[in-house]
Amino acid sequence: MTGKRFAFALLTAALAGFPSTTKAEEYHHVHLRSPDALAAAQWYMDHMDCKDYGRAGACQIDNIQILFYSDGATPTGPSVGSGMDHLGFSFRDLGAKMTRWKEAGVTILEDVRDVDGLFKLAFVEDPWGTKIEVVEDHEWLGFHHIHLRADDPTATLAWYADLFGGVRDELKGRITGLRYNDGLWLLVGQQRDGALAPTAGRAFDHLGWQVDDLDAFISMLESKGITLDSGPREITNAAGQELKIAFVVSPEGVRIEIVEVVS
Repeated sequence: MTGKRFAFALLTAALAGFPSTTKAEEYHHVHLRSPDALAAAQWYMDHMDCKDYGRAGACQIDNIQILFYSDGATPTGPSVGSGMDHLGFSFRDLGAKMTRWKEAGVTILEDVRDVDGLFKLAFVEDPWGTKIEVVEDHEWLGFHHIHLRADDPTATLAWYADLFGGVRDELKGRITGLRYNDGLWLLVGQQRDGALAPTAGRAFDHLGWQVDDLDAFISMLESKGITLDSGPREITNAAGQELKIAFVVSPEGVRIEIVEVVS
């Protein structure tokens, strides 16, 4: 059992008997935009420790796929300013990584600082406008978090818990969030600078969850008065998988793909 899996098991056991969401859908992918999907996937493999898993224009970390559109379209805007503010990756030695990023010409938005009671952190940006928080959190290494923005973070977190489950927890006892898979955190911060733009077409286009039965999931959505943005439809992806997919849009304009892997 890896350190992350062991920590996840311990925390789940410790939370037994406390109010939390126990049914958690599997977090599946993030889908980003770049005019060059191959170069974008390579950038994440070179700099964010993602791995090639045999699909062109894509990579993987902690069994979560990072996908890029292959239509050659330029993003209509950065991730910042939408309901999907940034991604987070955790490394054992953030200082060493920062040195290599600077040598490689990676855009540094904020240099390393040590936040008391939390961890070392910094911010960088990929070449296509996705903001990335990089942290040194030895408890949760790898794909660390997804950070949304909302006018009412508490209500937004409850919306995601209601639809997609997750384990309610406090990151370092300070930040309320939901955990998926082996420890990916979903966090929501307060929006302070005007209205949020829809994510569709921007550098960070959409989130993706996997469900066992898409038709049943859609029925659940309909029972809550939530309508689909598109789908359902069947596709064969670039890896040869047969999928059923549909899309919804959150109240903050975050596009979300719901995936059933058929074969």
